[in-house]
Amino acid sequence: MIKYLTILLVAIVLSSCQKATSDTNNNLILPSSMPTSTQTIVNSDRDTVVTLKTKYGPIALKLYSKETPNTVGNFLKKVNSGFYNNLTFHRVEPGFVVQGGDPKGNGTGGGKITSEINTLAFKRGSLGLARGPVKAESNDSQFFICLATESCSHLTNEYVNFGEVLSGMEFVDQITVGDKILELSPYTK
Repeated sequence: MIKYLTILLVAIVLSSCQKATSDTNNNLILPSSMPTSTQTIVNSDRDTVVTLKTKYGPIALKLYSKETPNTVGNFLKKVNSGFYNNLTFHRVEPGFVVQGGDPKGNGTGGGKITSEINTLAFKRGSLGLARGPVKAESNDSQFFICLATESCSHLTNEYVNFGEVLSGMEFVDQITVGDKILELSPYTK
């Protein structure tokens, strides 16, 4: 009896491995594996996950491809090109947000992108786009991560919420002004 259960268990494990290989061959992102190429494919049926590496540890970010396709597409284009690598976190507001992605490093850099404002609630771990006074335009490179639900909830319907921290929030909490984005990569390790 144990022999048959072992064979059944092995068959189940092997069939799930075969499914993962099939998904990879169809260019779908598997959050726990590296894609076969350095190009990230956005698929609205699956979560797109990127890794933000800091000196404190890795932060896994789930991107909302379905709700904010243009924002996520722009972000992934920059991730794939290495744009964010070695940029700094230029703003840290304890109990509110950490912000980075500015090529000038002082909060004045980056271009513009049409805002994809949505109704997703900002909370601890939410990933948002920075913007100036014009709500219809967001910065195309600067992003922030919310440190607390209470202080970020007023951003809902005012800023683009395009993702969330899946793991590594303890590392986000340690970020200080001037810390580097060591790498933003289109896969998790």
